[in-house]
Amino acid sequence: MARVTVEDCVLKVPNRFELVLLAAQRAREITSGAPLTLDRDDDKNPVIALREIADETILLDHLHESLVRGMQKHIEMDEPEETPELEQTLFGVADPTGFVIGEDEIDEEAVAGELEEDLLAVEDEDDLAEEPAPEGEIAEGEIGEEEP
Repeated sequence: MARVTVEDCVLKVPNRFELVLLAAQRAREITSGAPLTLDRDDDKNPVIALREIADETILLDHLHESLVRGMQKHIEMDEPEETPELEQTLFGVADPTGFVIGEDEIDEEAVAGELEEDLLAVEDEDDLAEEPAPEGEIAEGEIGEEEP
């Protein structure tokens, strides 16, 4: 019985895809409690929707508008509040050390500071190696015999 109903509906709505969308929308309306314009005759909601479209007992413009309204998504955009840019934040948490540096960027000051610290540490090691050991003690790295 539904096949005959679809063939009748194609005369009213030539695009089968649009027909399916409109019939599905009407079936949803019937399921949600919309009044029927035809007798049910133990038919399911999609068959009733197709029969209503074929018999033109329901306005196709109304179905089309409710279908479009149901598919539209209204996204409410909040306007950003005007706040002074006092500090840069990362994931909503203020960075206590300063600005956020990207992966591709190099913090020249931090690199220079680390290099200076490394050079000072090397100089300190060199100074310790050059100092002679006090008499009677063996300096590190020296292997020798103790005098009696």
